[in-house]
Amino acid sequence: MIRAMVLRALVLTAAFAVGLTPVTCLGENSNRLPTKATKELSPELLSLLRQKKMPKYSPIVVRLFKEEAELEVWKEDTTGRFQILKIYPICRWSGDLGPKLQEGDRQAPEGFYTITPELMNPNSNFYLAINVGYPNSFDKANNRDGSSLMIHGDCSSSGCYAMTDEQISEIYSLARDSFLGGQPSFQVQAYPFRLTPANLARHRNSPNLAFWKMLKIGNDHFETTHLEPKVDVCNRLYVFDAQPPPNSPNPLVFNPTDKCPAFVVNPKIARRALEKKRTDELEYAQLLKDNVPAAPIYSGLDGGMNKAFLAQFPGRVTLAKVLPYASYLPQLPPIPWVDNDGSLTSKWFGTLFSKPIVCDLARASFPSNVLVGHRC
Repeated sequence: MIRAMVLRALVLTAAFAVGLTPVTCLGENSNRLPTKATKELSPELLSLLRQKKMPKYSPIVVRLFKEEAELEVWKEDTTGRFQILKIYPICRWSGDLGPKLQEGDRQAPEGFYTITPELMNPNSNFYLAINVGYPNSFDKANNRDGSSLMIHGDCSSSGCYAMTDEQISEIYSLARDSFLGGQPSFQVQAYPFRLTPANLARHRNSPNLAFWKMLKIGNDHFETTHLEPKVDVCNRLYVFDAQPPPNSPNPLVFNPTDKCPAFVVNPKIARRALEKKRTDELEYAQLLKDNVPAAPIYSGLDGGMNKAFLAQFPGRVTLAKVLPYASYLPQLPPIPWVDNDGSLTSKWFGTLFSKPIVCDLARASFPSNVLVGHRC
C-alpha cells in the first residue's frame, strides 16, 4: 500500500512538472523548475491544514477583493466543502474599482477565472506568478481584451494583483499541491469589494453596478454552499450552477454570445442563494431609504494597497495615470487634487501638488508609454 502511494506521488510529480513547463515570460524559457516553485509548505501552514482538517492536496478556491485589498485562499476539507484557510493582505493592485476593459487600462480584472497548470509561471520576473486567464469567455464575448494579468510577487502592479514574494510563494505552493492532488484547475473569483448590501449601497451610482450584481449571484452560491460554483457564459452573461431541465434528453450547450439554452439552477444551491438574495435586498433597500452616503464613481487613485503595507511601501499608491472610465462616465465627481485645509489628498501626496491643478477630463492626455500592458 505504502509503495503504491509513493509511486502515485512520483507519477503526479512528474506529470505536474511536464504540465508546468515554464511559459515564456519576458523572454525566459527553461525546462527546469526553480527551487522557489517546488518549495514545500511551511511547518506552520501544514499544522494549520491539520487543524482545519484539510488534506494537503485537496482543491482550493482563491477570492480577491480590491477595496479591502485582501486575497482569500479557501481549501476543501474532509467533508468535501470549502472553508477559509488563510487571508492574505494584498500588497498592491492597480486601476480603479471595475472590470478590465482593454489592454493598457491598468485595470486589475474582475470576474470568474479558471486556472490550469499551464497558467502557473515559475520563471516570472516578479518572483512567482499565476496568470488569471484574462480574457475569459465572458470578457471575450463582451469585446474586452488584455493579456498577462497575474497574481504575482514583488509588490508592483500595472494591472495585476501583487503580493509580497513570501506571500506568493505560499499561495503558489498551495495551488501546485492542489494540482498534485488531481484537481485539473482551480477557480479565482475577483471582486471589487465584498459584495455586501452596505458596499453595494455605497457604490450604487457606479456604472458597474449591474455587472457587480451579476457577480454577486456566483458569490452567493459559493458563500451559502461552500461549493465551487459551476460557471458558464451565454448571452454575454455569467450563469452559475446551471443544469438541464428535468427530463431533458440533451446536455446543456452554452455559447457565450448566443441566446441562453433552457436550463434550471441546481435546486439545492438555488434555494440557499435565494434566501440570501432576499435578505440582502431588504437590507439594501433600507440603506437606500436611509440615504447612506454614496462613494465617488472614480477614486482618482491608481489602485490600492492593504493598510498593512502602507508604512513599508510609501508612495506606491499614486494618482491615476490613466482614466479607464472617462470615455463613458456621464460626469465625474470633482477630485480634490489639492486642498488648503489639510485634506486626505494633501496629506497623502504632500507638496507634490503645491499649486492648484485643473483636471479637465475632456482635454486630458497622457504619454503613450503609460498605456503599455503589464508583462509579468
